[in-house]
Amino acid sequence: MRINSKQKLSKRLFSKKIAMAATRGGYGEALVELGGKNEKIVVLSADLTESTRSKGFAEKFPERFVEVGVAEQNLAGLAAGMALAGYIPFMSSFAVFSPGRNWDQIRVSICYTRANVKIAGSHAGISVGPDGATHQAMEDIAITRVLPNLIVVVPADSIETKKATMAIAELEGPAYVRFGRPEVPVFTTKKSPFEIGVANVLAAGTDVTIIACGPMVYTSLEAALELGKKHGVNAEVINCHTIKPLDVPAIAASAKKTGAVVAAEEHQIHGGLGSAVAEALAEHAPVPMRFVGMPDSFGESGESQELLEKYGMTKEKIVKSCLDVIKQK
Repeated sequence: MRINSKQKLSKRLFSKKIAMAATRGGYGEALVELGGKNEKIVVLSADLTESTRSKGFAEKFPERFVEVGVAEQNLAGLAAGMALAGYIPFMSSFAVFSPGRNWDQIRVSICYTRANVKIAGSHAGISVGPDGATHQAMEDIAITRVLPNLIVVVPADSIETKKATMAIAELEGPAYVRFGRPEVPVFTTKKSPFEIGVANVLAAGTDVTIIACGPMVYTSLEAALELGKKHGVNAEVINCHTIKPLDVPAIAASAKKTGAVVAAEEHQIHGGLGSAVAEALAEHAPVPMRFVGMPDSFGESGESQELLEKYGMTKEKIVKSCLDVIKQK
């Protein structure tokens, strides 16, 4: 989807009636659809069947569903074995537990062997809210993108999450898809382009590039609208749903055009999307850059929006970061 005017941004994306849905819902819908298409699809859960939206698959295809229980290391080991036996396993848990608690098993049993396992990390980010710091996965992009052979995808809304889940099922090899618990704006459509490894320019601009993933993509579009209306800044917004493989040509081309970049993510500012973008730009298009994300901190219990505001993952922070980085051009 490419939007070239602030008028279109306003009318198309910021209606008061915009639909809201949890990204995890898109994952659950995709599992059921995949199960009906391919009998090799199996789903494993670590005692979080309802929370990860794996329940629909479990009810429709009980013979292809495995409840592992609270044993994330076993979850990864079983999935690896099933993959090496010819199945396509989707292993589902909270992101703090998988890939958080079973990173070693994912590294050795799945990535090292190139096992065809799909890892689904739900309840990612600080917006999981009242569950608190122990359940707020803010480091999972960092620990997954560093693993050889592993694809890492962070879709922006429920429709894109379904597309991402369907897409990784068609690819041979391990993949990680990250999604959340709360309802967020549904701003993409069934016709919006989605391809693993290909970033989407949602708003064309000339003054600054905002590169975002997950729910922060919509927040970045809100920031771009405010930058245009209040500050006369023409911001380019890129939905970088695939962290690995990163779309380096698209990112470098945009950076060369605008001369300044802001990365926005619901993740630690170290090691995630922003770090991946900085690595690419250091080699291909060095420009001033700012980072919007978790400021090297653990979270706490609270409502989702309260936490996003406290830790600076907001439209206002993106706007300020854009204005600051433009001064460095």
